[in-house]
Amino acid sequence: MLPRLEIVRRTRPVDLVSPGSVRLDRASGGTVPLPSVAPYVAATTPDVAGPVALHLGGSRLAAVADGGSVSLDVDGTDHRSRRFHRTESPTGLAVTLTGTHATAWSLEPAGWVARARHDLREVLDTREEAALAGLQVELPPAGGLAGGFGQLGLRDVRFVTEEDGAPLRDGGALWLTATSAGPGFFDTAHTSVWRLDPDTLDLAHSADLFFRRPDRPGVFGDHATHVVRAAGRWLVATSTWGDFEAPTTRAGRRTPAGLRVTLAEPPTGTDVLRGTHVLDTRELPLPTDGLESIATWDPHLVHRDGGWLVGFVSARRFFDFHPALAGGASLEDLRLLGAATDRRSTEGTTLVEVDGRMVVLASDGRDSRRGQRARFAAFDLAMRDLGTLDAPYPTNLPWPTVARTDEGWLMVTFNGRAAGGSLLGYGTHGDVVVMRSR
Repeated sequence: MLPRLEIVRRTRPVDLVSPGSVRLDRASGGTVPLPSVAPYVAATTPDVAGPVALHLGGSRLAAVADGGSVSLDVDGTDHRSRRFHRTESPTGLAVTLTGTHATAWSLEPAGWVARARHDLREVLDTREEAALAGLQVELPPAGGLAGGFGQLGLRDVRFVTEEDGAPLRDGGALWLTATSAGPGFFDTAHTSVWRLDPDTLDLAHSADLFFRRPDRPGVFGDHATHVVRAAGRWLVATSTWGDFEAPTTRAGRRTPAGLRVTLAEPPTGTDVLRGTHVLDTRELPLPTDGLESIATWDPHLVHRDGGWLVGFVSARRFFDFHPALAGGASLEDLRLLGAATDRRSTEGTTLVEVDGRMVVLASDGRDSRRGQRARFAAFDLAMRDLGTLDAPYPTNLPWPTVARTDEGWLMVTFNGRAAGGSLLGYGTHGDVVVMRSR
């Protein structure tokens, strides 16, 4: 198994407007076009009086400040948090659209704090591409910034890999996909791509990926993604978290929008490591025979010995889930090789070569059974236990994303630390946590 891993770096990029996605930087106000390919946009202003607004599909979504309070105005209707609307020494104002959620923000000594939020599904279709093409931004007299939404934190970190599972290298750099956390639950997040310098451990944002589904119209911020470079083309496997809602029954038996895995094969010439892309997807059929599965997520793909291996997670219900492994000659003809059905809170299924053989890694969460909690588990290709990694286990459900480098083993994972204020609840995590072998 791997040598001891130790934490060497923590980082947390927080940007409402992603620096690499700034589309508008004005020192004066006005309403100007801001066409977007996805419903993930933001506008900020140093004018604490505001307002700052997005115009989409005939609706106006405005962050409004009044007497130390910030609210969200949607077509003339004021949405104000009873508990969290009061600001503390604000120096800026912002409005964001992430999926179907509009949020009003104030910039305070602690950073950007969400002060009001509203789900727009009863108001307009935020995912409709024609409407997004006509998006406009309204800035106050002091002007401001506008562009693609960035992130409150990064989680679900994976190395971009070659088809054999080796990390993709570009001039010495490594590449990662991550879930860019939005202001709330999973349906406010999206997939981003980052460049990692393995020497300095500096992260740089390089791309954002959005997805069309094969069964419904619109653009989605699906995430928990693995990008593979295979035979000169890209494969992008992702999980349909982009419209996932938390189960509302106490027993957790309500099934939200069908959660599954899709696969995109971008056209030749598309560089998914840079820029902003909307990718067409198809279903990636994962075998779950005998698993009582209601959902699958967290795909990880490796091509070896003439066939494919696909690690994934299968859920019996929300949230009771375990890792599984499929294999086959093609991605359209997979069979189940094994599943760790004794787990109930284990995800982040990851394939990696260790000492010449493939092993399956996964993360046993703190809600697991006694003896299976807060650790990085290892399995063989039949999903039999091999032991655990000797590594610190951060909070939440950190993935065991590891790669062999010239200096030894490198792990890039995450924790559960929240951001953006108390209004938002679960889903705004986390810090990027980097470990190295001794």
